[in-house]
Amino acid sequence: MGTEARVYFASARVLKWTHEESLPGKLEGLLEKAGLEGRFKKDDAVAVKTHFGSHGAHRIVRPIFLRKVTDAVGRTGAAPFVTDTVRIKGLEYLEVANSNGINHLSMGAPVVLADGIFGNDNILMDAGDPLGQVAVATAIHDAQGMVVVSHVKGHINAGYAGAIKNLAMGGISGSHRSCGWKCGRGSMHMIGMGQFNWDADKCELCYQCQEVCPLECISFPDEKFSLDNEKCWRCGRCVRVCPADAIEHEGADDETFMGGLAAAAKTVLSTFEPRKVLYINFLLEIQPECDCMPGADVPVVQDLGIMLSDNLAAIEQASMDMIAGAAPLAGSAAEGLETGPGMDVFKALHNRPWEIQFKECERLGLGTRKYELIELSS
Repeated sequence: MGTEARVYFASARVLKWTHEESLPGKLEGLLEKAGLEGRFKKDDAVAVKTHFGSHGAHRIVRPIFLRKVTDAVGRTGAAPFVTDTVRIKGLEYLEVANSNGINHLSMGAPVVLADGIFGNDNILMDAGDPLGQVAVATAIHDAQGMVVVSHVKGHINAGYAGAIKNLAMGGISGSHRSCGWKCGRGSMHMIGMGQFNWDADKCELCYQCQEVCPLECISFPDEKFSLDNEKCWRCGRCVRVCPADAIEHEGADDETFMGGLAAAAKTVLSTFEPRKVLYINFLLEIQPECDCMPGADVPVVQDLGIMLSDNLAAIEQASMDMIAGAAPLAGSAAEGLETGPGMDVFKALHNRPWEIQFKECERLGLGTRKYELIELSS
């Protein structure tokens, strides 16, 4: 795409004490700019794809904002539903969503698991290189429209996690009935993250790696680290939580991993007709880790605002450009980090080439990184 894409932006700053100037009020204004009536029609099933968080991870997109989205979609005559794919056991994940304030009552719309309560309700689709076949969650595959509501934050593997990651790892199931996690989101981790090595001399036997593992792959027989390689999909949580740096990646391939994210996102989006997908990025409570982690750190930069676009590559580039221009916050994981041209808090924290995600999305036809930022006027 040769022309600039429009990315609408509402600043987190409140300069007038009116509802319209509040952030929920500004989101209403952004949704008006989206022209939802021209995108969704009566009785369209519209997935509001977000992240439900985790036990202890509370810095997700707040329910008040999600409700603004479902209300706006509902006014078109379409039928919104709030959804994510199974990350922990499905019934437990719904309880997590409820504890974080996401339920039918608060949303004014059903809250469902896109791949069923057991996480294997999905459809195999060809994602091309480097992934092969991936299992797209059925409720997302079959929906007529989608609003991708993403909490922008850091990520141990992706460096930056926004709408691309929300689609790629949130639109793909964790497992498939026949090919297991190798056709699920685990394949994205596996193709790029190599192997894990344990250094017995460094290990403090704190067992945090065992506790944080979502697939229960880690054990310590005779006080020695043991990893079930058949179950492990290299999510990297064990590496992240180890206080002694006793677990290390070997053979990590960032380029392949980022390419896998873009390919998976394209596969999920291929099930929708043109103009049926909208993206909203929340640059609020921008923490260093994914919302999958069992906890949430303090924000690494100040709240910036909300972005909206129908162009995936553009909204991701605009989001990261704004974050790259923000100063690290004192008292956060980013305190003391030196940032400047070519460097930002996420790259300083995770040392991942996040920009490959955006370049691959553009190459695959998922928008343009050239954008015009249009700030919502008061």
